[in-house]
Amino acid sequence: MTHETPKMRGNWVVTVEFTIQSGFAEKFMVRLAVQAAESLREAGCSQFDVCVDPADPHHVFLYELYSDRDAFATHLASSHFKEFDAATRSWIASKQVMQWRRSG
Repeated sequence: MTHETPKMRGNWVVTVEFTIQSGFAEKFMVRLAVQAAESLREAGCSQFDVCVDPADPHHVFLYELYSDRDAFATHLASSHFKEFDAATRSWIASKQVMQWRRSG
């Protein structure tokens, strides 16, 4: 599932890899779709891709594109992110967040 806006593309990439606990994958994906849509309403977020391992629905990968590091910080401070994080925290077995700067 790809969510992208026509805004200017950014240079700050965030990747998140989740392993969702058994029995929560469907609920997580429903809540994540809402989170993706809300994130794209932010001025600094131009892309929010949700990827799922075709062999394992409990393995989810996000690719998010922000205008800069400050835009990502704004995202983390948003009420919709805080609500998503609180609502899904107990469903997540593991989570790895990485930040990247696009070159070129």
